[in-house]
This record gives sequence, structure tokens and C-alpha cells, in this order.
Amino acid sequence: MLVVIKLINYLVLIIFVLVSVAFLTLMERKILGYIQCRKGPNVVGYYGVLQPFADAVKLFCKEQVHPTMSNFLPYYLSPVMSLFLSLICWCCFPYGNGFFDLELGALFFLCCTSAGVYPVLSSGWASNSKYSLLGSLRSVAQTISYEVSLALILISMLVLVGGFNLVHFDSYQRHTWFLFLGFPLAVLWFASSLAESNRTPFDLAEGESELVSGFNTEYSGGGFALIFMAEYASILFLSGLFCIIFLGGVGVVTFFKLVFISFCFVWVRGTLPRFRYDKLMYLAWKSFLPVALNYCLFMVCMRVLLEVYLY
Repeated sequence: MLVVIKLINYLVLIIFVLVSVAFLTLMERKILGYIQCRKGPNVVGYYGVLQPFADAVKLFCKEQVHPTMSNFLPYYLSPVMSLFLSLICWCCFPYGNGFFDLELGALFFLCCTSAGVYPVLSSGWASNSKYSLLGSLRSVAQTISYEVSLALILISMLVLVGGFNLVHFDSYQRHTWFLFLGFPLAVLWFASSLAESNRTPFDLAEGESELVSGFNTEYSGGGFALIFMAEYASILFLSGLFCIIFLGGVGVVTFFKLVFISFCFVWVRGTLPRFRYDKLMYLAWKSFLPVALNYCLFMVCMRVLLEVYLY
């Protein structure tokens, strides 16, 4: 019976996440429109509210392209796997009502994000296209590079709270946010989240000017929609994780903070140009990694001093 309840909970969660993804795309198009002195979608429904649903119907009803030289199974399973991994990450999100309560939630998140490299690589390779393969290789190198700093930042904060359950962050931030304690870490986390989700200015995997569309060049219709949804679901999740780690709180207020951080993702896209690839790698290994390592040592020392002071 408990398993059935958990399954129903997870299905409800998936529905809410997918609806959130739909409205995130609408918000992005509206914000980018106003940044570029346009209106954005405003025809379908009241002020364009139904536009995401119209786009979803259009994409899933489009004819699916079947590249004759592609590897059949990896080509079709990669988008499904990508969406599955981005949705299953939401299990470790602390909802504050016993909805899901993973004791090792942080480790579960790291495992899911690490596995997210494989669908991208297989979709680029299985398409049997030079553009797709180059895009997927870029994406893998980029994701691995920024995952190192992302993991180190998370470890730093976990050392401070003394546990892998993300609920601990709420109790430790009752009086002040970790944003004030580790502001550089928060900036690094946000930039690494942009790179992790292939967003501007780190969207080298989807460089239209040189790679047509990158690893998803050969995808159309439903396959493209699944990749698209996976990216936006991961954006929402990374925004939520930023709120939990640096802005504290579990509950309704956290979701308003999540909307603001998602807005910042879109804001960055409308403001910054794409980086050059060597600059991207330089930033990961020679800027982000040393800062994250130093902060990790600092947090370990702070935890030791805290333990000595308390006991």
C-alpha cells in the first residue's frame, strides 16, 4: 500500500513539474521578448497563456524524422532517458511534508547529474551526424568540467550542515542565509548550474552558428520535445537546489525564490553572448576549481571549530 501511495505521489509530482516546464518556456519567451523590445507570445489564450500547450501539441503531432544511417535504439531511447533522469532528480527535493525524504538526497542528486552525460553522448553518437557528434562531445567535456566544481561546492555546504539530507539546510538557515556566508560559492554554483544545463553563455553544445543545433540536430517532433523538456526540468531543479542550499527554507516561500532564480537563468540568456570554448574550459579548471577547493577546506575548518566550541 505504501508503495502505491509513493507511486501516486511521484506521478502527481511529475505532472506538476511538466506543467511548470510549460510555463517556464512561456516566461522565458515573454522576458526575452521584452528584453528585445517585443511582446512575445500574446495570441493563443489570454496574453499567450495557452501558447506552451499549443507548442506541445504541435511538436508531438509533427512527423518524426527517421535518419536512415542512425543507430535505431540509442537514437530513440536517449531523449526518453534524458527526461527520465531530469524528472527523477526531484525525488531528493525536500518538500517539508514527508512527500519524499531521502536521507542521502545530495548523493542521489550527484548520481543523477553524473548519469545525465550518457543520454547526451548517446543521442549525438546515435544520430550518425558530424554536427551531432561534435555537439555531444562538447557537452560531455563541459558537463564533466563543471560537475567537479558543482560537487565540491555541494560537499563544502554538506560539511557545514553535517549530513546528506537536504532538509538540514532549512534548520541551519533559520536566522541567516548561507548566501551571506559563502557569496562566492553561490555565484560559482549559479554559473556551474548554467553550464550543467547547457544554458547561455555556456551553450557550446548547441552552437547554432557552427553546429547547426548541436547534439539534437537530427531530432524533430517528439524526440526534440523530450530533450527540450528535460533541459527545462533540470533548470527548475537546479534553481530549487540553489534556493535550498543558499536561501534556506522548505515550503511555499521556496517556490517563489525558485521562480526568481529561474528568471535569472532567462535574464542571463538575454544579456550575455556565448563564450569561446577555450575560455569556457579555462574558467572551469583554472578559476572555479581553485576557489571551490579553497572554500571546501575553509568549510571543513569551520566545522571542526564549531564541533570544538560545542563539545
